[in-house]
Amino acid sequence: MFSIQSILSLALKSGNLTSLEAEVLLAHVLIVARSYLRAWHEKTMTEQQKQAFESLVSRRCVGEPLAYLIGRKEFWSLPLVVSNSVLIPRPETECLVELVLNKFNNASGSLSVLDLGTGSGAIALALGVERPRWKIIGIDRSIAALEIAELNAKNNGISNVEFMQSDWFMCFESGKTRFDIIVGNPPYIHPTDSHLEGEIRYEPKEALISLPDGLQDLKKIIRETSDYLAPQGWLFVEHGFDQDVFVRKTMELADFSDVQTYKDLADINRVTVGRKR
Repeated sequence: MFSIQSILSLALKSGNLTSLEAEVLLAHVLIVARSYLRAWHEKTMTEQQKQAFESLVSRRCVGEPLAYLIGRKEFWSLPLVVSNSVLIPRPETECLVELVLNKFNNASGSLSVLDLGTGSGAIALALGVERPRWKIIGIDRSIAALEIAELNAKNNGISNVEFMQSDWFMCFESGKTRFDIIVGNPPYIHPTDSHLEGEIRYEPKEALISLPDGLQDLKKIIRETSDYLAPQGWLFVEHGFDQDVFVRKTMELADFSDVQTYKDLADINRVTVGRKR
């Protein structure tokens, strides 16, 4: 029989694994908090638990993201279920949520919000929990992603967010459905980008890559958004670190005003916003 302490020590010797990662994986297998591992380090594990842990360690050592291995990721202090059907929510995307909340900090009443390519529902649910009077719709073309988003809404008790299947704006009638705010974190990675060789290779390519040059989905969203924004409505879009000039110019050509790019916490140009004239 292996103790918690001994199995953790073996795991750290077996490959490229940090002590934090090993503890997170073992706590997941044992269904306990990480603090339990330290308080009860002499406790023994069953053979089944040991094998389950070793399998997760092996997968982590070849690069599979920790969030997929344990099936969850926190975003905006919300515990979210994730699978390889959705992108792993990232801290830099919280910049987009913060910008929306700050822009409409003094808004009274209910606003209508559309989240394009909602994935796990991270952005829509973060806005929903902060602004319970807002009416929010999250759309995604992936049924599997929408199932995850709906589960996250249920698990977090957020009732003012609705999820629908759609390829961008296709489920809405142009010129008739209008939103006060449209937000989006669309695919914006170039298909030959070197970042695709890391852990990100496990994430859904259709949610990452925009063919043929990383810019097409951004261009499509910006050009079509005006047909679905209310007068003076705002568009907030996340993009790559070197795409801010393209996004600003595209917004200006689409007749948006007050166009501005904001940096994330890593001081990288991350979100560009614009207001419909």
